[in-house]
Amino acid sequence: MEKIITVGLDLAKSIFQVHGITESGKVLVRRTLRRSQVLPFFRGLPSCLVGMEACASAHHWAREIAALGHSVRMMPPAYVKPYVKRNKTDMADAEAICEAVTRPTMRFVPMKTAEQQAAGMILRAREMLMRQRSQTANALRAHMAELGIVVGTGMASITKLLGLLRDREDDRIPATARFALIHFAEQIELLTTRIEKLDKEILVAVRKDPDARRLMSIPGVGPLIAATVRTSVLDARCFATARDFAAWMGLTPRAQSSGGKERLGAISKRGNRQLRTLLIVGATSIIKLAKRGLKVPLWGSDHAATTAGQGRIRGACQ
Repeated sequence: MEKIITVGLDLAKSIFQVHGITESGKVLVRRTLRRSQVLPFFRGLPSCLVGMEACASAHHWAREIAALGHSVRMMPPAYVKPYVKRNKTDMADAEAICEAVTRPTMRFVPMKTAEQQAAGMILRAREMLMRQRSQTANALRAHMAELGIVVGTGMASITKLLGLLRDREDDRIPATARFALIHFAEQIELLTTRIEKLDKEILVAVRKDPDARRLMSIPGVGPLIAATVRTSVLDARCFATARDFAAWMGLTPRAQSSGGKERLGAISKRGNRQLRTLLIVGATSIIKLAKRGLKVPLWGSDHAATTAGQGRIRGACQ
């Protein structure tokens, strides 16, 4: 009797689609599963190859299904899309995943542990808080400008606005406006405190990681960049050269070549946007220091590590 050797699993929140085939390609299973039925279904299957798209919950399901004795491989959704026939449906997606996972040239996403996922969560939490603080600061700056109070850009100038809001003797700000905008000031201060707590936690984590410490010996690379690289790149050996790594991040030109004519455009902007942005900012800061004739600070040095221990991650990684 033929048995299932390859399964394509289309993930979702509550409804999952499975597509199982035999060694000859015959379809034996094509059905929908509820969330509570997924693990019992794979528990009843003999050891087989399970393919799925890399998404938010893919690493969790990969760990759970691998624990049942199956070989699990995750793929970028963009690499699976060409195998979808005609219209997109859950059934078509599962069939495409089942086909794509068997391709010899397919590239797979390494499975993350829960601890590795947690390291990425602290970075994303910090990014969200930074975005919220910028939004609140811009709103405060705009409202104060309506009253004729204009300051420069940057969080240092926001501190001046906070001081003006708390100055009851400044009659340029009506009482009603002061009452409303003081909430913005409190929100900015609260977010700053939370960001600094996350900065300390990130700094502690990178100090314990030897790979992260080596990364910080590179000019322009601070704790935030080092932590982002460590959580985004689980195994750097999958990149044959540094250019491959740059292409993965979207820093290399987009190629539009045909008929032997090579045409290179702007950078592709693929991959991890947060990491790409941090590296560009870090490199730009080093270029500015070099143009001014200033010495480039190294985060890997003892002095830099001591300065960073005061609770704020500064420098090029901002």
